[in-house]
Amino acid sequence: MSTANPKSAVSNFLSLVKFSHTIFAMPFAVIGYLLAVEFTPAVFSWKLFGLVIGCMVFARSAAMAFNRYIDRDIDAANARTVVREIPAGIIGAKSALVFVIVSSLLFIATTFFINRICFYLSPVALLVILGYSYTKRFTALCHLVLGVGLALAPIGAWLAVTGYFDRLPLFYSFAVLSWVSGFDIIYALQDEEFDRSKKLNSIPVLLGKKGALLFSRVLHLCSAGLIVYAGYYAEFTLWYWFGALVFCGLLVYQHTLVKPTDLSRVNLAFFTTNGIASVAFSVFVIMELYA
Repeated sequence: MSTANPKSAVSNFLSLVKFSHTIFAMPFAVIGYLLAVEFTPAVFSWKLFGLVIGCMVFARSAAMAFNRYIDRDIDAANARTVVREIPAGIIGAKSALVFVIVSSLLFIATTFFINRICFYLSPVALLVILGYSYTKRFTALCHLVLGVGLALAPIGAWLAVTGYFDRLPLFYSFAVLSWVSGFDIIYALQDEEFDRSKKLNSIPVLLGKKGALLFSRVLHLCSAGLIVYAGYYAEFTLWYWFGALVFCGLLVYQHTLVKPTDLSRVNLAFFTTNGIASVAFSVFVIMELYA
């Protein structure tokens, strides 16, 4: 009798939730946490930091697995996505749903050990990040909803430390919102024709490739402006501005990679460039705070 390889199962679920894409929002959660420690009387706690990271992992895992579960029939009909774990039969739909439920419960449980406001707001956060999966069925603004989901990272980390809202983390949350929405529009260019044929909504379907790229540029301009304004607001110095320059420069660079008539480098623009931008910016912010 053969048994499933546990390592293979773990690998399959990590692939299902695209765990490597955690690199987009996680650095901004770290930024939110460290800013709260440095700009308030709070002190650094490894325990609390670990709980914040746990919240990020559980929430994102639930959201991504739910998206794959809800979109399983759509993915099966799309030549680009038919190889994903559920339509390919690597992971069963029921198993994916159980994974969503467990991840969601772990997220809520983790917030319970952080503070009262995070616990009370945890269902709202889940509503946003899980609800995103339905949005392309009725609105082209689905990319902005995804942006809102990831934008919870810096303000959520700040709330975990302080228990109250403040302006500084909101600048980074809105920067993440416009940044993520902008690069998700670029990624959605690949499915414009398929989405149109299935009556699914997206900015590329609404505006076409050229219009979608223009809208993405506007969003990334807003993101860059917020990163710059946050630096002035917090009176940061040299290291921060190096980080802002790298982040903004990579926003510009990704738009040189993708053209309405050439989508061959979408994955480079989507994952590699944005992953580097997020990590590099967070490193420079940490250097600004502690160097």
